[in-house]
Amino acid sequence: MTKFSYTEKQDTRSGFGAGLAELGRTNPNVVALCADLVGSLKMQEFIKENPERFFQVGIAEANMMGLAAGLTIGGKIPFTGTFANFSTGRVYDQIRQSIAYSEKNVKICASHAGLTLGEDGATHQILEDVGMMKMLPNMTVINPCDYNQTKAATIAIAEHHGPVYLRFGRPKVPIFTPADQKFEIGKALKLIEGTDVTIFATGHLVWEAIEAEAVLAEAGISAEVINIHTIKPLDVEAVLESAAKTGCVVTAEEHQMNGGLGDSIAQTLALNNPTPLEMVAVNDSFGESGTPEELMTKYGIDAKNIVEAAKRVIARK
Repeated sequence: MTKFSYTEKQDTRSGFGAGLAELGRTNPNVVALCADLVGSLKMQEFIKENPERFFQVGIAEANMMGLAAGLTIGGKIPFTGTFANFSTGRVYDQIRQSIAYSEKNVKICASHAGLTLGEDGATHQILEDVGMMKMLPNMTVINPCDYNQTKAATIAIAEHHGPVYLRFGRPKVPIFTPADQKFEIGKALKLIEGTDVTIFATGHLVWEAIEAEAVLAEAGISAEVINIHTIKPLDVEAVLESAAKTGCVVTAEEHQMNGGLGDSIAQTLALNNPTPLEMVAVNDSFGESGTPEELMTKYGIDAKNIVEAAKRVIARK
C-alpha cells in the first residue's frame, strides 16, 4: 500500500510564484499582470527578473482581464494574478465576453481560494468559483494540491492554448508530490489503490483524503484515493474505472457542494454508471473568519468528515 508523508509545508501560492519565475526564464512570450497584490501572489521574482514584462494594473480587476485579452492578440501569454474572489466574481462578465467567448489564451491565476483564506472572512472566501468557471465554454479549470504540483501546473498551462483558471491558496499545506513531476492537464492521478470506496479529492482536500485513507485502513476499509487536479476537462475514464471497481464514491473539495467537483463526478456517474455517492463540501453556506483548521472542521471538509462520508456510502452499496 502506498504511504505518503511530508517533511515540509508550503503555500500553494508560492508554487505559483516559483512556476511563474521559471516561465519568465524559459518562455519570452509569458507576461504577468497583477491587481495590486504582488506580494500575496508571490510574483516578486518574475518582476525582478522581467520588469518589462509585468503590468501593475492596480485595483482594477475588470481592466486587467481586458488588457490580458488584448495582449494575446500580439502573441503574448498573459498570467493574471489576484485573489480568487476578484479573479471570478468581480470580473465574470469580462472573462465571459472577452476571454472565454473568443478563446483567448489568458491564464487566470487565482490565490486565496476557499475557506482556508481564513481570517479575512466570508467576503473574500469565494466558494463558488469552480462552478462559475467550469460552466464557461472553452475554459480549463485546474486546482492543484500542493506546492510542487502548483509549480508544475503553472509551467504546464503556458503550453496549453486557450483560457485556463488556475486555483490555489494561502495556507501552508504538506508538500507530498514529486518536485520533478510533469503535470498533465486532464489526467487524474491515482495516489492509493483501494477496493471498498473511491475518494476523489481536489486541491487542499487531497491531503485530507490521504489522512482519511489511513484512518479507514485501520478500520479494515480499503479506500482508493484519486487526485482530480483538473476539474475541467474531467478525466471521465479514470472516474468510471475506479467507481466500477469500488462500487461507491466520496468527493472532497474546498468549494460549495453545488457546482463543484462533486457535481461533475455525480453527472458523469449518472450518465454512465449510477453509483452511490457522498459529497464532502460546504453545504450552501458562506464562510466566516477563523483559522483554516477551525473553518474546515466547522464546515465539514476535513479528514474526519471524509471518513464519515466513506462509511455512509459503503453502507449504501
